[in-house]
Formats: sequence, structure tokens, C-alpha cells
Amino acid sequence: MTAGLVRTFLVDDHRLFLAGVQSELEGRVEIVGTATDVPGAIEGILATEPEVVLLDVHLPGGGGLAVLRSVVPARPDGRFLALSVSDAAEDVIGVIRAGARGYVTKTIDPDELVAAVERVRDGDAVFSPRLAGFVLDAFAGDAPVPAPDPDLEQLTPREREVLRLIARGYTYRELAQHLDISVKTVETHVSAVLRKLQLSTRHQLARWASDRGVV
Repeated sequence: MTAGLVRTFLVDDHRLFLAGVQSELEGRVEIVGTATDVPGAIEGILATEPEVVLLDVHLPGGGGLAVLRSVVPARPDGRFLALSVSDAAEDVIGVIRAGARGYVTKTIDPDELVAAVERVRDGDAVFSPRLAGFVLDAFAGDAPVPAPDPDLEQLTPREREVLRLIARGYTYRELAQHLDISVKTVETHVSAVLRKLQLSTRHQLARWASDRGVV
């Protein structure tokens, strides 16, 4: 590992989470910039030329994929580490195919996150343990990238996150804390998902998600 702090750019649309990550990493990496949306991320990354970009997958305006597709051709030597609440195979495989060097979930310990940033800077591929199998299978050709589900496609990224967490048994309060949003906002998202999927209760929603493998 080369000496010195890793020059790191942070991208996340949740300002409280972004501030928390910045606080945890301050002094352990060199934070050269932050952004909360796709245009700001693209402009900031190209301007600051960080060694590693810590990139949220679900962002307004096209998500992490839009950032990767704009920046990677201009800076092919840049390193990207996806950081997301989602551990869905399609999200993991999508950003890796677009050029990210790793993918970790937002449950990661701060010390592990610093180590992951350093490893990505040094050329390693880094994944949360459960996610590595998705990538190995996809790139070995053992498992195809899942075909888009038309029911899921009508949901926004945030609605899909809420759906997955409901399927895992989260209460509305737990879900709100996990996503750093209000309980009222959670209720609004759940109502929208129920309406779009033509379901009546959160229990039906959890069963639907389990049957579809959305966990």
C-alpha cells in the first residue's frame, strides 16, 4: 500500500448519511469533495480527480450508473466503490459491469469501510461477503443477470428499497431509521408500492416480495 491518505470523493443523496460518513472518514482518508446528485457528482469527480469515489447506487437523475457511464470513459484510471442500502443482484452486477471496483452495503463498519477504500485504491476488488457470489456467478457465466421484472420496474429505487426491507420484517420505525427518513415518509412509500402492485396490506406485500425473491 502506498503511503498517504486516500483522496476520496463521497456521493450520496441522503445528506444526513453523507455527513455521517464524512465524519467517520475524516482524518482517515482525504475527502476532496462531496455530491448529492448525478450532475454534481460528475462535475466534482472530474474537477477533483480523486483516487477513489465512494458512490451511492440510487441517486436522483439516473443513479450511480449514470455517474459511472459519464466519468469512466473520461477517467478510466478512476476507482469506484459502490456503497448502498441495496444488496440486490441486479444492482451489484449493474455497477460492476459499468466500471465499479467493489460494492459494499451501508451496514459496513467504519473501520471496514476505510480498509475497503484503501484496498480499492490499491487495485483490489472489494465486496461484502454475500455479494461476491453474485459477481463471480455473473462473470463466470454460471448465472445470467436477472431479467427485469415488469412489476418491480414500475417502482422507484426508493420504493424497491422499502419493499425489500418490509420483506425482511422491518417495522416502519426500524425502516425509517435504516433509511434515515421519517415514519410518515415510509408510510407514503408503502402506500405507493401497495397501489402499484395492487395489494392491500403490508403482510401481502411481504409475501409478494418473498415469492419473487426480493429479499
